[in-house]
Amino acid sequence: MPANSRHQAKRSPSQGRRAGLRLRRLARALVRPERRKPRRPKGYPRPDRTGLRRWLPSWRHLLRITLLGLACLVGLACYAYHETKIPTDLKAFATQQNNVYFWADGTEMARTGDINREDIPLSQIPQGVQWAALAAENETFYSDQGVNLQGMLRAVYNMATGGGTQGGSTITQQYVKNAYLNQRQTISRKLTEIFMSVKLDRKLSKQQILEGYLNTSWFGRGGFGIERAAQAYYGEDVSQLDPSQGAFLAALLKGAGLYDPAISPANHQRAVDRWNWILDRMVEIGKLSPAERATYTTFPEPQAPPKQVGLSGQTGYLVGMARQYVTSRTGITDAQFDLGGYQIYTTFEKPAENALTAAVQAASGRLKADDQLRVGAASVATDGRVLAVYGGPDYLKQGYDNANSAIVQAGSAFTPFVYAAGLGQGVQRQVDGGRTPVSPSTTYNGDDQAPMQTAEGPYWDRNGKIVKGVNDGGRSFGTITLQEAVAQSANSPMEQLGLDVGLDRVRQTATSLGLLPDSMGPQVPAFSLGNSTPSAVRMADAYGTFAAGGMHTDPYSVLRITRNGSGVGLDRPTATRVLSPQVAQHVDAALTEAVQHGTGQGARLPDRPVAGKTGTTRDNTAGWFVGYSGKVSTAVAVFRLDARSVQTLPLDGQGDPAKSAAATAFPEDVWSSYEKDLPAG
Repeated sequence: MPANSRHQAKRSPSQGRRAGLRLRRLARALVRPERRKPRRPKGYPRPDRTGLRRWLPSWRHLLRITLLGLACLVGLACYAYHETKIPTDLKAFATQQNNVYFWADGTEMARTGDINREDIPLSQIPQGVQWAALAAENETFYSDQGVNLQGMLRAVYNMATGGGTQGGSTITQQYVKNAYLNQRQTISRKLTEIFMSVKLDRKLSKQQILEGYLNTSWFGRGGFGIERAAQAYYGEDVSQLDPSQGAFLAALLKGAGLYDPAISPANHQRAVDRWNWILDRMVEIGKLSPAERATYTTFPEPQAPPKQVGLSGQTGYLVGMARQYVTSRTGITDAQFDLGGYQIYTTFEKPAENALTAAVQAASGRLKADDQLRVGAASVATDGRVLAVYGGPDYLKQGYDNANSAIVQAGSAFTPFVYAAGLGQGVQRQVDGGRTPVSPSTTYNGDDQAPMQTAEGPYWDRNGKIVKGVNDGGRSFGTITLQEAVAQSANSPMEQLGLDVGLDRVRQTATSLGLLPDSMGPQVPAFSLGNSTPSAVRMADAYGTFAAGGMHTDPYSVLRITRNGSGVGLDRPTATRVLSPQVAQHVDAALTEAVQHGTGQGARLPDRPVAGKTGTTRDNTAGWFVGYSGKVSTAVAVFRLDARSVQTLPLDGQGDPAKSAAATAFPEDVWSSYEKDLPAG
């Protein structure tokens, strides 16, 4: 071979190494082929998995889904933020309107709510008042971005999971929420509130936001805005208020229904506690000196709430009852209601209201009464409609509603409920024995001072004495049937019947007939004789169940609601069977006997049958007559009340009617006079 050919065939060392490496790899492949890991087949369900894992996505899928979901949420949030518009004038949303109440026939009964709201510049609100509100609601107002991220996420999560709705936690969010008081609190509204708050914080100065917030916030007593609040609670312009008074007004921002001291003693205590907390908080954030704080040791008591002129006479009681029903049976808050624009169509019938008022006034003129004598009356249809109430002489003079209060013992007017429980559930006189049915003809010991027995033996009081039944006037009836015991108001048999039935069962029967659980008295033998304190409205409604054959409907005072012409959802009670027709018929027969030949003869009417029952209490603090004719049931109560202690007083004594006449004759007189002016049936 030529020398130059050998030179050309000669390879470099690096080329030789690479060639050798390739040869070695080829040899290994021939001897032992490389085991490559096969690719996992794609698809869903996952074909390379079994059981539950076959249906679970891989982490790659989860990551892709998560990223895609986040991208969609961000996109939706950006779109929603872009589309959220700030109204030209947020304050326009809080412009108040009248609420109009109508009689059952559709004619106007009353208007409430002022249509003026006085805005005031922030410069006229003292710094101490401003910082009281900020200390109470949002101390970081001047440094935040209009929203509280943690509070925002918590509110949205609670609503999404069925929890309670929460308001905005910053002043800006609350200002926006004030503008949307007429809208439902939903997730979509909450998100709109958040986006608008962010935009508002960028568009307006903090001073403008705070000014708008204080001028549109609800402070109770029917009004919006801090200037109206200053007038309503202190009778002064807000510019004249000191930090102590401002701290009280700031407490109302948390809920005037809970912190207005005029509403209840519990409210007063809450107001004092929060007032102290706000002042202390102002010291902590450096907006009130400790020395000035030390001068505010006495709670700045606000003045009594003013009464609206249009609510004189009985109208104020009717409006108050209807409003209470609206706020308890709809989603309308007190703040929304005060914003106004609602039309409330009530169940009250003007002829019935006039007749009831005239009957009470005529009967009261025949009494030797003092300032502590009170009368409460209510007329309720058997389908639950409240037709008329007498709450007092004049709402503007006495705001306390005698017809809807739960402070007066029912006395022996409660015994028909005991009778109904016995007829419906029987009695148990032995510990190990079964329950035995009773009927109207079942006899009991009707003697005065009859010892009370339980299934375990005599009933002993705390003093170690056997409890004995006490009949009015010490009268003994001997052996008497249950129907006669109801008709003649024999206490001993009814007290014993309650023990035989079981006081818990009697209580259950009474509440099923419409008496409120909170009005029930202690379960001692006297429970059967009416130590409970139901209102006249509830007593009339409960007796109406007997007239309705055992069907009961809770009392209601509003037929429908509209707002600016659009219907508003209203929860109306429905009729339910609580007594068998036979039991209701037996009770009706006993109550009819009571009016024809028993203690209620003063309520007889010449042209129609009447069923009813008188009611007296052991301490003579109240007298009742509750009865019905046709489809209308009416309760009348007379009692004496110490206005300061809100405690009932005996009817006998200083300047009052005769003991027996006040407790029996007066309620019967009112009842019969009223019924005579109503059409039969």
